[in-house]
Amino acid sequence: MDFYATLGPACASEESLRALLQAGMTGIRLNLSHGPLAQHADWLALCQKVGVRQILIDLQGPELRLGRLESPVAVNCEEKLMLGLGGLPCPSQLILAAREGDTLLVDDGKLQLRVETAGPDRLYCRVERGGVLQSRKSIAAPGLCINMPTLTQQDLENLRLAPRLGVTGVMLPFVRGGQDLLTLRKALRESEAEKVLVFAKIENTQGVEKLDEILPYTDQLVIARGDLGNAMPLWQLPGCQKRLAARCRAQKVPFMVVTQMLDSMCRQAVPTRAEVCDIYNAVLDGAESLMLTGETAVGNFPVKAMEYLVKTAHCAVQDMQRG
Repeated sequence: MDFYATLGPACASEESLRALLQAGMTGIRLNLSHGPLAQHADWLALCQKVGVRQILIDLQGPELRLGRLESPVAVNCEEKLMLGLGGLPCPSQLILAAREGDTLLVDDGKLQLRVETAGPDRLYCRVERGGVLQSRKSIAAPGLCINMPTLTQQDLENLRLAPRLGVTGVMLPFVRGGQDLLTLRKALRESEAEKVLVFAKIENTQGVEKLDEILPYTDQLVIARGDLGNAMPLWQLPGCQKRLAARCRAQKVPFMVVTQMLDSMCRQAVPTRAEVCDIYNAVLDGAESLMLTGETAVGNFPVKAMEYLVKTAHCAVQDMQRG
């Protein structure tokens, strides 16, 4: 099995990376929604120096995100919030598509907004679930079909640079069908990066519905439960994960499970019982890879989190082998 950490301030030192490798990490992911690849070239050089052999970059792709904020913005329930011109920056495609009554989920659903008025260049919203808004956090709009390009200009620039920085895999968010992956593979060929593996992230209902169309064009499927959990009632997410895993097994396509595997370890040194059971069950379902995100990028216990991930997964493998 492969065990990925996400690169971030909490682990971007030689000492931390070596400790993660010692704990069983086999690869690392860099989320490019927070900055271009060139900006993180020193981090990737450090990864190569300590012996990280698998380096994944997570593109911006066809996803919705808040723009850059001068500082985090705390909002409370029932507050009014404006997105777009004169307010918080967000994609113009969202403003054009949203209508009165639509729900917007921000930062993997931590915050929830309701559109009260939709204008041509801004949305007036009411906060239904408060929290802290931060730069470049995801926005999900359940039920809306928003026309976003498969690759941004920044994605294309990142792909051109990827081979020189030791990148071995590319993750494409919000894959909507086979054409998204064909577009990515064409861009990889044009960047002389044909050997780079493609990881298709399933994060919306379009991806779930077009799964059979997607599987032939991906090297590994990623069950990305953050935004996927925004696309449906949360109680339906476990069943969706199980069905995606079963389809991957039937088609002999490797798959990865990611998001909140050990989320409590962002703050505490010991995970919950539910979290280790989640890891164990993902392995029993046939996962080829598991990935930590905030736990290693910004968490307080990145190495301990990797230890729990690897040890729990190995225990599951041993139990399966014993029958």
